[in-house]
Amino acid sequence: MNRWFVVLGAVLIQINLGAVYAWSLFNQPLIDKFGWSREDVVVTFSITIAVFAFTTIFAGRLQDRIGPRWVATIGGLLLGLGLILSSSATTLFQLYFFYGVVGGIGIGMTYVSPLSACVKWFPDKRGFISGVAVAGFGLGGLIYKPVIGYFIGEFGVSSAFLYLGLIYMILVVAGAQLLKNPPAVEDEASGTGAKKAQFSPIQMLKTSQFYVLWIVFLFGSISGLLVISFAVDIGVELANLSVEKAANAVMVIALFNAAGRIVLGKVSDIFGRKNTLMMIYALTALTMFYMSTGMMNYPLYLIAVSIVGFCFGGYLALFPSVTADYYGTKNIGSNYGFMYQAYGISAFAGPFIIKVISFTQAFLISGFICIIAIVLVKFIKTPKLVSSEEEMVGNEVL
Repeated sequence: MNRWFVVLGAVLIQINLGAVYAWSLFNQPLIDKFGWSREDVVVTFSITIAVFAFTTIFAGRLQDRIGPRWVATIGGLLLGLGLILSSSATTLFQLYFFYGVVGGIGIGMTYVSPLSACVKWFPDKRGFISGVAVAGFGLGGLIYKPVIGYFIGEFGVSSAFLYLGLIYMILVVAGAQLLKNPPAVEDEASGTGAKKAQFSPIQMLKTSQFYVLWIVFLFGSISGLLVISFAVDIGVELANLSVEKAANAVMVIALFNAAGRIVLGKVSDIFGRKNTLMMIYALTALTMFYMSTGMMNYPLYLIAVSIVGFCFGGYLALFPSVTADYYGTKNIGSNYGFMYQAYGISAFAGPFIIKVISFTQAFLISGFICIIAIVLVKFIKTPKLVSSEEEMVGNEVL
């Protein structure tokens, strides 16, 4: 099987999953139709992200056992079903359950499958291919923005859920049919042909390196989402822009986010994961320090948020590769599911931080935690696998 067909299926799937980032387009139409408050409607997105991130643990384990095709197919069906059911929602609870829980489970079931399959097929260019696989997710909201706007304008918000659910279901299930693991997982160390240790989730969780990497991933995700989630508000408050002008940053961030996933993934294949991570944490820190103290006009605002978006894309491209590098590819689905919880938690950190302190103070803190991340990455060592009878039994239970 041509391994690039797997990549094609992965990109097709991720574009449809990434449409979840266009949720803000539904806010006002739902408020106008049902009279709900904005704060209550936005909770739907938070539930979706939380359920999505948590589900990756179980979905990763399942796809390691039965393969990515079936798990991604089930996820595509659940995602489509969640949106189709959302078209009949008349209460917030129904919306939370149908879109947030059912749809979120669908995204979580599907997200990790193409990513782990691509990593297994491309041991020679792991960083680059991880970046390509997740770049579609970064572009999904941008690509679907006009589609969602058209459906809402022509048919209303409830019918838009129905049509989008059908589209997501068809395209994700179609992409899933292209997913397949290679005949045998050959995990080579730096192209030398030496087999690397394959850690089970239990064995990975017993290494100190996992928790260091998890914290580092958390710090990077917090910094990135802090800017991405409040890009328009930052432009209005710090650069004195109109809402319409500041909104241009949303498209710019999406493009640089996707570019960062591909470019930085490739850079990590050439210069190493640790060197690349330290570079992008340093770049994020410098940008955060500038945004907290420097002059901010329209060009400088766009440059700053573009750099943060570019680096954020790099975090999401590199950590699947780092997980595979350190813990092997045999259990990459479930192992990265645990690692990915750092991102899930970070989605709630930004809104919480901004409720307590100002943007400039939050940027300053983000800059400092990125400096801490650089130090942690610098001194982290490759974990060693220690086999024991208890670990084998624990792995069977998990």
